[in-house]
Amino acid sequence: MADSDPCAGLEDGPWVLAHLGQSLDGRIATASGKSHYVTGQENIVHLHRLRALADCVLVGAGTVAADDPALTVRHVPGRNPVRAVIDPMGRLPRDRRIFTDGEARTLVLTGTVDGPGERFVLPARPEGIAPADILSALRGLGLSRIFIEGGGRTVSGFLQAGLLDRLQIAVAPMLIGSGVPAITLPVIDSLDSALRPPCRIHPMGADVLFDFDLRKNS
Repeated sequence: MADSDPCAGLEDGPWVLAHLGQSLDGRIATASGKSHYVTGQENIVHLHRLRALADCVLVGAGTVAADDPALTVRHVPGRNPVRAVIDPMGRLPRDRRIFTDGEARTLVLTGTVDGPGERFVLPARPEGIAPADILSALRGLGLSRIFIEGGGRTVSGFLQAGLLDRLQIAVAPMLIGSGVPAITLPVIDSLDSALRPPCRIHPMGADVLFDFDLRKNS
């Protein structure tokens, strides 16, 4: 893949890449949780390319509850990745597609033993399961190419923990005005403390994809 390809460098692992699609004012969904679709078709195809390159696609329970995604590869050739969902309190219902469609192995990273899916019990704190514990569990299963597809809280947690190699944010020419924020990090006092990692910019239909290399920022 050429450097101009936003999937360049992902043929081999290990890596941890997160992606979010947001409006121009930084929202990934409305206040009621509706997010279909903030970004355009070109970015949806790009998401499927990322899934096809990954060993595992990882999402938070809120994404599964709100969107009921399949997390499979459909718009491009390729195999389905292992699906993993972070559900610390074991609240996801059994009727979600990832538990019923049989399309791919589905792991549940949780603090409880009861519930649907293949469950891996990890220490669950009030703020959730530590991102480092999640990566350790997945890598222990031989999953080295990890694609974090959402939501905002999950991606923000891995970003704050310094565990992302790359962060891709697709920005759509849309103003939602309220709703679910994309990235939420601790308050900083000065812009000198803001993250300014190297970035490649890729036009993607009407959207613009920002591809941040966080390894070069460490």
